Amino acid sequence: MRRSIDTLYFLIPGDIDTLTGGYRYDRRIIQGLRQLGRPVELITLGESFPFPDARDRAHAQACLAGLPDGALVLIDGLAGGVLAEPLSTQAGRLRLISLVHHPLALETGIDVDTARQLKQEESAALAQVDRIITTSETTALSLRDYRVPDTAIVTVCPGTDSAPLAAGSGTGTPRLLCVATLTQRKGHRVLLDALASLRDLPWNLVCAGSAERDTTVARALFAQTRALALQDRVRFPGEVDEKTLSALYHEADLFVLASFHEGYGMVLDEAIARGLPIVASDAGAMAATVPANAGLLCTAGDTQALAAALRLFLEHPETRSDLQTAAREARSRLRSWSQAAMEFNEALQW
Repeated sequence: MRRSIDTLYFLIPGDIDTLTGGYRYDRRIIQGLRQLGRPVELITLGESFPFPDARDRAHAQACLAGLPDGALVLIDGLAGGVLAEPLSTQAGRLRLISLVHHPLALETGIDVDTARQLKQEESAALAQVDRIITTSETTALSLRDYRVPDTAIVTVCPGTDSAPLAAGSGTGTPRLLCVATLTQRKGHRVLLDALASLRDLPWNLVCAGSAERDTTVARALFAQTRALALQDRVRFPGEVDEKTLSALYHEADLFVLASFHEGYGMVLDEAIARGLPIVASDAGAMAATVPANAGLLCTAGDTQALAAALRLFLEHPETRSDLQTAAREARSRLRSWSQAAMEFNEALQW
């Protein structure tokens, strides 16, 4: 029996419950669309994307081929960016939309040839779809390098849940919080090096995020922490549940993120929702995400600049107070997930 074309078929690689910003965005958009009355059918693809093995590629192709004529199909860019050929066979039969969190070639740690190949594949894939939804204006602008016309792109930024103001550590030792999977792109190595130069100041750091998605990077970070003799100041609790994460935010005095690129940086909004000041890199969409005067930004990968920003926060109470005041004022300007879902629903209609 043919399903209504009003149903959105949402193709996502891997586990939708994965605790990363991209998957969180997907989950909340699905939830919001359903609350608005739009049926959403989740179709799970293999976990090997964006470097799919033959089995996962064949499965994705079969999933697309099995959809009814005229179906409205949204495919997460983590998979869609490398499925140019299957998408080309279905273009015209299906109404295809790509959701791009950030271009695949901008992932930190891949070699030049791999980045070039990913860019070529994603350019070809994006040429097959009818519409592209990005999660930030920064990502939308980056797609100009992929020969994508601006008229094909709609940006729907994430929403944020309201949260109580962080109470802070309540001690003379400021607590720094970083929420990010332990991967090369998130810049933990730079953060640890920067903090190693601040041994003369009181601070401790909690790095919450999975150590299982890139075990090589995780092991290197643990070894770096020991080599820098920071193991008494830095804690890696791994991937934590929502209750534990909320407690970590509540006990923090500063949010830190040294990423080399972010398509948006949802954790920055989540920090602002709690009135937390931020020290972060300005890579990707982060400069546009951190509210004015609520954070100190520095060039991605610049250890000395990051250390200087952290020292400024740690040594100067007036700076801490000014940043916190701005962060608390910015809370009221955060977007809701219901607003994001309404905009996303409108982007599905053309």
